[in-house]
Parts: sequence; C-alpha cells; structure tokens
Amino acid sequence: MELANHRENSVIKYTVIEWTEAGLRLLDQRKLPDEMVYITCQEAGEVAAAIQEMVIRGAPAIGIAAGYGLALAAARSQAGSFLAFLEEINVAAAMLRVSRPTAVNLFWAIERVVRRVNTSANLPIDALKRVVLEEAHAIAAENAQMNRQMGLNALPLIPPEANIIHHCNTGPLATGEHGTALGVIITAHQHGRKVHVYVDETRPRLQGARLTAWELQQYGIPHTVVVDGASGYLMSKLGIDLCLVGCDRVVANGDTANKIGTYNLALVAQAHGVPLYVVGPTRSIDLSILSGEKIPIEERPPDEITTIGSYRITPGGVDIFNPAFDVTPARYITGIITERGIAYPPFKETLAKIIAG
Repeated sequence: MELANHRENSVIKYTVIEWTEAGLRLLDQRKLPDEMVYITCQEAGEVAAAIQEMVIRGAPAIGIAAGYGLALAAARSQAGSFLAFLEEINVAAAMLRVSRPTAVNLFWAIERVVRRVNTSANLPIDALKRVVLEEAHAIAAENAQMNRQMGLNALPLIPPEANIIHHCNTGPLATGEHGTALGVIITAHQHGRKVHVYVDETRPRLQGARLTAWELQQYGIPHTVVVDGASGYLMSKLGIDLCLVGCDRVVANGDTANKIGTYNLALVAQAHGVPLYVVGPTRSIDLSILSGEKIPIEERPPDEITTIGSYRITPGGVDIFNPAFDVTPARYITGIITERGIAYPPFKETLAKIIAG
C-alpha cells in the first residue's frame, strides 16, 4: 500500500476514488481536514481494510471501492481456467463483504460484478479481467449520474432562501462524486438558491465537523457547524426549512438506516413541523427487508467514543456502546429522494413503484 501526502492552502481540487496503473487511489478521509493523504491499494484485501478502517466511507463510495477491489483481484489473477478465476473473485468478494455490514451498496456492487463474471464464462482470462474493470468503471459512472439527477429532482423542494440542517457527510467524499444529501445542497447552490447549512458535527467520528464543513468550503456554500444536540434549539429559534440526510439502507416500508444521530434529528424535526428528507440512490433501497428491525447495525470500537485524536475524554474502564448507525422509522420521514423521483408515504407502495421503474 503506497502513500502520497499533499498540503494546500487554497481551494483544493480533490478526487476521492481513482483507478490508476499503480492501483486504486483513495483519499484518506481520516486525515481531513488537515491533510490530503492518498493511499494506493494494490490488492482486494487492502481495499477491504480501507473500508473497515474508514479510509473510504459513505455507502455509495464503499460500493464503488468494492467494485474496484474486485478489479484488483482480477488484475492480479494467475488463473488458467474460468473456474479458478471465479474462485479468486469469490474469495475477494468474501473479504469485501465483511468489511462493513450496514451499507447495502457494498453488497449490491459485489453481486453485480460477480454476476457479470458468471455470465462471461466463455471469455478468455485476459478478457475476463477487462470485463471486471469495465463493470467497476460503469458502477462509478452511473453513481455520478444518479447523484446529479437526485439534486435536480430535489431542486423544487429548496426555497429561494433556505436554512438546512445536514447530518453526517454525504458529499463527494461519501459518494465518489457530487453527493446525495449534500449533492442536493450543491445543486441548489449552483442554481442560485441562497442556502445556509447547519452542519451537525456528527459524533463520534465528527464526519460533519471534519468532512462536510471542509467540502462546503470547497464549494463556497455558507455554513455553520453545530453540536448534534443543537437541532431542537435551531428549529425553535432560527427557522429551519428542511433537514437533509443520506442513507445506508432503506427497506421496504421506508425505515432508513443512517449515521447514528439521524433518528434523534428526525424526532426533533417531527416535533417542530420541519420536513426531513432522506436522499439516496435506488441502489440503497433493499426491498428484501420488510422493516428496519431487520437491518444489521455495525458496532464500532470503543476508542471512537473514549478518545478524540489521542486525547482520552472518558474515565478508564467505562462501558461503551458504539453503534455506527440507527434506524429512523418511516413515519418520521417526509420523503425519500432518488434518481428516479421522490417517494412519499405510503413508502411500501411508492418505493416498490420506483424500483420497478
């Protein structure tokens, strides 16, 4: 795994995921906003580790990285037969599947690539390697197009002047390009809407304070970072127009798994009559799960809560519970914005229609 380090004082042009001759180049999001550090993964196992360790994060970006992880496995293959090649791809897929359990995009991308390999059994090995890479490129390109379309679909929901609360990070860093919920804000800004974004810091990893604020700086969008618990005060005193959040998995009844703290925000928004919209591609919709109770929720290491950087903020020996996500019940969600349109309650019907096309 190779590292490259870059520091700049001006507006930064950044690429989150890039396929290169040397391997898969990832912007290490653990180092932001202070440093731009790039990691080049040369094996599928390194991509899995990068996902697990949150070098790369955000459901769509994880899916893209997984596709390219399989392309790395294909490129390194020494197989002499289709069955041997397929076995190597399956081994890499198994490593990638266990990297993070909640984001459905990860599993979707892996299954898509594996399915493409299975339908190409008649091809020679060199051609199979190209097929895997082509599929990974297609996943990334389609994702970017979906993100831009979601922004356009949501544009009528954004007033000419809007105060918006945003939770976690859903911009290019989380999606590879443009963004989902933050992409809606970027599109609104580009179309002349005067938006001001109140950025939840998003404990414990501070994706809002570190990443979303940094991205908003890149686009010149006015914003203010607030603690996660400030949403009620903001809604009661400042006049919030809407809340925008991303999603790691939306299930058949509209229940949505997203970064921990989203459920709290939804409850506060409901109490103040503020609409809350979930933004995500149809790839994040999982109709195979009927309700949010069945969504697997990742639990992460205690030190994410007990320390900030290298500084301990809790007494030693305390018990820690660190779920990375929570599930917002559909009854607290105003609408779900996708690249195919906006789903409104009853979600069980409207999401099925959107998926059906």
